[in-house]
Amino acid sequence: MVAVVAVLTPAARATLEADPSVLYAQMKAAYDKASAAQWDFVDQELYLSTIFNAGRAYSLQRPDDPALRELETLTVQIGAGLHYDPLINHDAAVWYVREAAVWVSRNSSDPALVADANGLLDRVNSEDNPQNLARLADEDAQANAATYPADVDTRLQTVEANWRAWVLTGDRSWRSLAFQKAAQQDFPLAHLPTTYGPEFVRAVELAQAGTTGDFTQGDRTNANIIAERLKNLTSPLIIASVTSMPHDKYLTTLAPADEYFGQMGYSILGIENELKHINFMLDYNYGNREAAQTVLVAQSIDDMHKVYPRDRDMPMLLLSCLTTLQRMDSDDAKAAAAHLRSILTVEYQDSPEARKVLTPTTPS
Repeated sequence: MVAVVAVLTPAARATLEADPSVLYAQMKAAYDKASAAQWDFVDQELYLSTIFNAGRAYSLQRPDDPALRELETLTVQIGAGLHYDPLINHDAAVWYVREAAVWVSRNSSDPALVADANGLLDRVNSEDNPQNLARLADEDAQANAATYPADVDTRLQTVEANWRAWVLTGDRSWRSLAFQKAAQQDFPLAHLPTTYGPEFVRAVELAQAGTTGDFTQGDRTNANIIAERLKNLTSPLIIASVTSMPHDKYLTTLAPADEYFGQMGYSILGIENELKHINFMLDYNYGNREAAQTVLVAQSIDDMHKVYPRDRDMPMLLLSCLTTLQRMDSDDAKAAAAHLRSILTVEYQDSPEARKVLTPTTPS
């Protein structure tokens, strides 16, 4: 794949911490570094992360800047070339990828680029269609492995796609496929990531024991192969993960307490207090009369997610609002709940909060 770099004019410093011009400089630096290293898979992922960071910042802070259109085009070019998929990408950038793909599909005169944009839209619009998302993730991971056949990360991605599909859908055929791929002689078991690695190994142990989890005979056979290979590693298994792009220049660990989100301008504390008040009213059978206000809180959380996707409280806020919305049955409450659920279970699947929602389909 040939990487492309946009030529943008840095603008004045933004008031928010995520300065678009700084993020553009990071993107350019990632491009230059990867060009010197001849662009392996990790280089491509690093570059895509910097594009996402710069694009989000321009979209949120300077939506009328021509630089945003160049970044959206670049997002589609590199994202499609790298087979971007929400289930196996960890940048929490679904909303921005959707925005970029919509703009390109409506405005580009390049048929191939429009086709790429529509392909990305198929993926980001499948967040609330787990079976379709699982199928696309499998296709995308296999495509990357075919493009970079000697790359450890792409091999890991093929199992990750199937494992995450199993967790998301509860369809055991995806777990079986993950076992089958991991049992292959050249699969890099020693490099399992910290995200799904420990529970994957635990599932292997459960399959060997055969006492729970409804494993097939094929699962048990593959589990025995995996376990034997783990035992015979020349060095102890070190489950490690490499973060593709540090977000500290774009995000802080926590959103500032005095930053406000959504139509109602709620701070994090305001969101938490409003949810407490709504649940108090629901305890007194106010029911759907609280739906409109809860939807506004959900919008605030979604806005915060766009600016601070790595805030450590994000999964908690998503779950808290989701469970509140589920106490009502109006159409607007159901729609907002479905949106928050898809964000939580796809973009934050490894969080304890997501696993509470996915408990019926998560392996014990």
